[in-house]
Amino acid sequence: MHDIETVNAELVEQAAGRLAGVVTRTPLEPNARLSSRVDARVWLKREDQQTVRSYKIRGAYNFIVQLDDATRARGVVCASAGNHAQGLAYACRRLGANGRVYVPGTTPRQKRERIATLGGAHIEVIVVGETYEDAFAAANDDAQRTGATLVPAFDDIRTVAGQGTVALEVVEQLGFVPDVLVVPVGGGGLLAGVATWVRERHPEIRIVGVEPAGARCMAAAIEAGEPVRIPEVDPFVDGAAVRLAGSVTYPIVRDSGAELTSVPEGAVCTEMLAMYQSDGVIAEPAGALATAALGTAVQVEPGQTVVCIVSGGNNDVSRYSEILERSLVHEGLKHYFLVGFPQEPGALRRFLDEILGPEDDITRFEYVKRNSRETGPALIGIEIARPADLPGLLARLDSSPLQVERVESGSPLFHYLL
Repeated sequence: MHDIETVNAELVEQAAGRLAGVVTRTPLEPNARLSSRVDARVWLKREDQQTVRSYKIRGAYNFIVQLDDATRARGVVCASAGNHAQGLAYACRRLGANGRVYVPGTTPRQKRERIATLGGAHIEVIVVGETYEDAFAAANDDAQRTGATLVPAFDDIRTVAGQGTVALEVVEQLGFVPDVLVVPVGGGGLLAGVATWVRERHPEIRIVGVEPAGARCMAAAIEAGEPVRIPEVDPFVDGAAVRLAGSVTYPIVRDSGAELTSVPEGAVCTEMLAMYQSDGVIAEPAGALATAALGTAVQVEPGQTVVCIVSGGNNDVSRYSEILERSLVHEGLKHYFLVGFPQEPGALRRFLDEILGPEDDITRFEYVKRNSRETGPALIGIEIARPADLPGLLARLDSSPLQVERVESGSPLFHYLL
């Protein structure tokens, strides 16, 4: 543990001085689409345009640059879903330190390759386990075994202070104090840093932290009165899919006065697509958390100035089919059914003619002929044009002689489909 036990605004400002000329002073841009959605003045803090395409460089560099020469010579290690590792890789290369990065198997290949590119000969990338916690355990073991310094992704005051510099930049760039600041939350490093600086310098700002619904570790900590390991994590929002809130970040967030909310992963997908198609912004899932919450989980008053932090843009394009699928399901436009077809000519044709509406589309059809000569089951995915078309489709299915079972979103089969 660092010799300073807590974070304050002065430490955030000192970190800003260290980061000057090292990190990018990322753009703060007005956004017409979101402003129209909530009838307010919405700005995006574009950390996706950071040196390593996420804010994580701020904390990693602020940590490593403060190590003395002897400590730095023993090397550094970290665990990361991808973005923190890129920040560490960049910092190592710039400062001449050597590091090892542990990432879970769920980390997109694009992020792994980017880590290696940023670090060059100074970085070794090691894939272990399936969760951030698996990677952290391996990194911690490495540090104890080799004497290297563990650089936490969020749970150290040097990391937290570095992340908090985002808020300082927002106020400087805006030229006045915003009414609302919306912050994505994983382990809590960004929220803790931002909230620390804002609470001391501009306590009138309303701060809202947004977690993915499938990884609400900070909310669980607040409810339990201490960090607790949540039993299941949806890994989709990989930059924020953390099972256990930080022991450093939790009390800071708890005492900060920041609000905490969450949004479903499907809503994040819908927002990612809107950001790409309407705004030309390529956000990773965690990068779309803050804006996805606007107008739903986060309500603002008309005319207010609202700043949303787009925390990262390291998205793997190979994931877009999954992103589109999750978005359609969330919007109520994609539905799955198990249908038992009679084994007779024309059965599928009758289904198409009698069950599907004029704008319905079959997007998935997997037919399995059982040993039974009478019926054969098929998994059918149907995309409808608008949510209001669903009751009619269900009514036609109910009135048909076919054996039909709807695949509900909470079922194990449904999770297998996604």
